[in-house]
Amino acid sequence: GPALLFVKASQGKEEGRRFYACSACRDRKDCNFFQWEDEKVSETRLAAREEYNRKHQPSFTHRQNVERYKNFVLLPLSKRRFCQECQQLLLPAEWEKHSDHQFLCDISTAQLKSPSQLLCPLENKKTNAQYLFADRTCQFLLNLLIDLGFRRVLSVGTPRLHEMIQLKASQEENFKVRSLLLDIDFRYSQFYTEDEFCHYNMFNDYFFGGEAARETCRKFLYEDNGERVIMVTDPPFGGLVEALASSFKKLMTMWKETGKEGHDDKEMPMFWIFPYFFESRILDFFPSFSMMDYQVDYDNHTLYKHGKTGRRQSPVRIFTNLTPSMIVLPVEEGYRFCTICQRYVSSGNQHCEICNSCTSKDGRRWKHCVLCKKCVKPSWFHCNNCNCCALQNHSCEKTDAACFVCGKAGHKRSACPSLSHS
Repeated sequence: GPALLFVKASQGKEEGRRFYACSACRDRKDCNFFQWEDEKVSETRLAAREEYNRKHQPSFTHRQNVERYKNFVLLPLSKRRFCQECQQLLLPAEWEKHSDHQFLCDISTAQLKSPSQLLCPLENKKTNAQYLFADRTCQFLLNLLIDLGFRRVLSVGTPRLHEMIQLKASQEENFKVRSLLLDIDFRYSQFYTEDEFCHYNMFNDYFFGGEAARETCRKFLYEDNGERVIMVTDPPFGGLVEALASSFKKLMTMWKETGKEGHDDKEMPMFWIFPYFFESRILDFFPSFSMMDYQVDYDNHTLYKHGKTGRRQSPVRIFTNLTPSMIVLPVEEGYRFCTICQRYVSSGNQHCEICNSCTSKDGRRWKHCVLCKKCVKPSWFHCNNCNCCALQNHSCEKTDAACFVCGKAGHKRSACPSLSHS
């Protein structure tokens, strides 16, 4: 989809040179697209780019994949094969073409209903970073959504939550929750219809299926006059918060346009799942959001696991525009309700009388620094040279670092008053 506009800054200069680069890949090795904003592109180069894009299209369209799936499920178990190298369901006529590849055979209906476990996660941190919710987190989220009365979930980059909702809907007659998956991983088109999955890039709000796919999303949001729907998103943690926030606001605007009276001054309910250290960036774009203490964990991430102690705990949290007191966290996992803050907090998060808040972000008990006038991590100590709290063995020389643009201390380039923020 469309590229994003970036700025290449030069030290000491207020104005940097602007350029376009890939919205999804942060490494030129994965996508070498680069173009200066003021650059004139030749017809030859445009033609070469079109040809490159054409060659990198998927083998089948979404509609073709849906038809292939229908034929696949009619096959006897002995003829159901999945190519692990191509990450593709194979029909018998295609076996020979993949004869030198690794197969998975006897693909059961249960496996087809759980594609996130059949497909290999894409774990390139600078491109896909496809980490999948652990069952504990998935079950908690689904139970919470049901308890809060939601009946439709716009699952943006949360394939495992979508999968659990789809599975329960097929097994339980009284299960009324539905989900629409928006994801950049086109492999899911092999398992879901065009009403269940849209190929989507959350960094530039791009629907690869064009206006028809956007209309599918719009219709999903419009049902029940836009009531009882929530967006749940789990973006790659290396992604630009600005780009993500821009896309999410566009999806929220789509919801506002449902015409429901009173939507003009409301936001679509949302869970944005992201590490706690991005809190200030998210609040810059969504001031109505607050961060919950619940630790989100992942099956295929070595660090982001629930139940570890100290700094080894998962830093991933839920940011939401729902009233914090409504988000009930599991007491059996040590969460408790703070009557002063009117929200659930982790067991180590003690209420600070001076800050008048439960201040811990990482699950450990934080301590109040009188000089900093705020609570800080337990491993931090006040440094008189830096005039702030930091690790005991930190390097004070960092305090001399100045802004990359204006050369003055006290702020970073992104917050430089010399820059135009338009």
